[in-house]
Amino acid sequence: MTDDKVIIAKDLTKKFGDFTAVDHITFDVKRGEIFGFLGANGAGKTTAMKMLTGILSSTSGEAKVAGFDINTERNELKKHIGYMSQKFSLYEDLTFKENIKFYGGIYGLSKEDIERKTGEMLERLGLQHIENTLIKEIPLGWKQKIAFSVAILHHPQIVFLDEPTSGVDPITRRQFWNLIYEAAEDGITVFVTTHYMDEAEYCDRISMMVQGKMQALGSLKELLTKYQSKDMDEVFIKLAR
Repeated sequence: MTDDKVIIAKDLTKKFGDFTAVDHITFDVKRGEIFGFLGANGAGKTTAMKMLTGILSSTSGEAKVAGFDINTERNELKKHIGYMSQKFSLYEDLTFKENIKFYGGIYGLSKEDIERKTGEMLERLGLQHIENTLIKEIPLGWKQKIAFSVAILHHPQIVFLDEPTSGVDPITRRQFWNLIYEAAEDGITVFVTTHYMDEAEYCDRISMMVQGKMQALGSLKELLTKYQSKDMDEVFIKLAR
């Protein structure tokens, strides 16, 4: 793997019986990049992400993430990535602080590091007043920010975010993207799936998934020019047709 690429995928494919969920996708993601993985629900985004994070094995093709083969080096791979699922990956019956300690232990952080990072996170998010509140009692927007902060607690090379802004209001979405920018500035590569086409403008590069295939790849400017469109909604409509 070259030093400037944290993901390299070639002909990556996933089949479930006769159904092809991800169909021979080839792409790479540069270190420090915010990479948008766009597409409608059911386009294959989540399945592709599950392969890249070592949750699902691929049917064919190959990929390396953070230098590790997604099929044969899963245990090592998982130490170098962060992951936030659509359900935010938090334990509802644990408090905010208990969740941080739990995940810090999973990530292999020392007690001292966990204590320090817990304090830093509470201060950065301005949530000291709810550190001992159960997650299930915390509003959705706050849960989302906490889940993202927990996913990058161990400062992974790359963090995978699966539809992280689904179901929240536009203001909270924008605040969440500010956290993404901060992580990228801190050297963490961000791979984010979304079906909100307007979020493409926040990404360095964008891929467009349609029915399991990667139909487009490039910067926002490149895609708008190529498809002679005013926004990504228009690009998507042209590709989906």
